[in-house]
Amino acid sequence: MSDSPATPFRTSGRTSTPLTPPLYQQSQPIYEMSVANCRLLDQRAANEFGIPSIVLMENAAIALCTHALHMLKTTRNQSILIACGPGNNAGDGFALARHLHNQSLSPIIVMTAPRSAITGDAKINLDIITKMGITIIAANEYLQAQNTQKTNSTPPLIPGLIIDALFGTGLTRPITGTPADLIKHINTQRSQGSLVLAVDVPSGLNAQTGTPIGNTVITADRTVTFAALKEGYRTIEAQPYLGETHIANIGLPISLLESLGTPVQPPQGSD
Repeated sequence: MSDSPATPFRTSGRTSTPLTPPLYQQSQPIYEMSVANCRLLDQRAANEFGIPSIVLMENAAIALCTHALHMLKTTRNQSILIACGPGNNAGDGFALARHLHNQSLSPIIVMTAPRSAITGDAKINLDIITKMGITIIAANEYLQAQNTQKTNSTPPLIPGLIIDALFGTGLTRPITGTPADLIKHINTQRSQGSLVLAVDVPSGLNAQTGTPIGNTVITADRTVTFAALKEGYRTIEAQPYLGETHIANIGLPISLLESLGTPVQPPQGSD
């Protein structure tokens, strides 16, 4: 896979460094679809083609790693924080951590859910990175340590790159508690120089409508969404949160994209 991902479908939001490569490289048509149809993609891939869901998760992690490495080229700060929630987005984050670790980087996982709540493909990847010795910290402990540094007048450690793997397109209610505190902290770190990469959707954003679900939403520099553009991503309301929007090919059969999505033209004047 090339280490220079395609340019975004659309670009918006704040970025202090040039993230976008010069050429638009789209090997297959771009599709837009509803969140409901995006869920059907995975189901039909398994039922009709026998593609295990963990294969799709692995392909997603490989695509994310390509984007993460590209973003890290724009900053001297090579420290990485991966914020993980309770679901499959966390699994993408765990698998991404493995690939980044194998690139001689040292990602730190911050988990908002207890290990016992992680199941399925996500648990498989969590078990792998645990055996690899990748650092994993509970979110409340991480936030407490950050607050202690502030109390002691110690400059907090600002990651070069933060991966938002907290909540996916299945989120239906406002984010509260420790996850909300972590999101606010991430947004603060972004304002202090961190770059933020959102996995599939910025946590707290409704991918169908493009509007925030509550008052707590990740503001990303780049969103890597899988297989197809979600319908809410072309709304005006979504733009402050998405940053650059990239579509990652995760190996789904093109016939599924054709049957469940609507073709979308790439940006005018792109190569």
